Amino acid sequence: MEEHKTLLALFEDLDPTAAAIERLRKLGIPDDQMNVISGIPVTEAMLGRPRQWSNVPRLALGGSLGGFLVGAFLAFGAPLLYPIHVGGQALIPIPPSIVVLFELTMLGMLVSTFIGVFLDSYFPSYRPKEYLPEISDGKIGILFQCPQQKQAQIVLALKKLGAESVAPAEARQL
Repeated sequence: MEEHKTLLALFEDLDPTAAAIERLRKLGIPDDQMNVISGIPVTEAMLGRPRQWSNVPRLALGGSLGGFLVGAFLAFGAPLLYPIHVGGQALIPIPPSIVVLFELTMLGMLVSTFIGVFLDSYFPSYRPKEYLPEISDGKIGILFQCPQQKQAQIVLALKKLGAESVAPAEARQL
């Protein structure tokens, strides 16, 4: 079994970073062993990486369905369980029922989305993280694992593509 080393390459701009990711792929580093660290929001499409899938939309849909069911119970079930006839009005008034359905559907979606994002981001994390202070200054880092035999070849290729530094990553407390 070959031993892997974790390296952190630091770049000034997006274009050399995207070229470096493509070069790492050609050198045999799979996408699941690469992580882009940036102080600015960078989408997968900007760097030519595969789209990351999340369970948050499914959780939001489930939460909205749950909220709709709770709203339907409050709007239609409660008046049927405890009927109060008030002078010629309908037992289940439609306009207030629509408001209750809408509000509880949105509340269910909001709560489940918040919980989904919270869980999907593995927050809070108490483990040490790989980080460089230069990333907060606008630079972009690629954290990747490579076989120890290919380390010199990969470092040379990344330096040719414009990497400011390629060094072993150290885990530190933030």
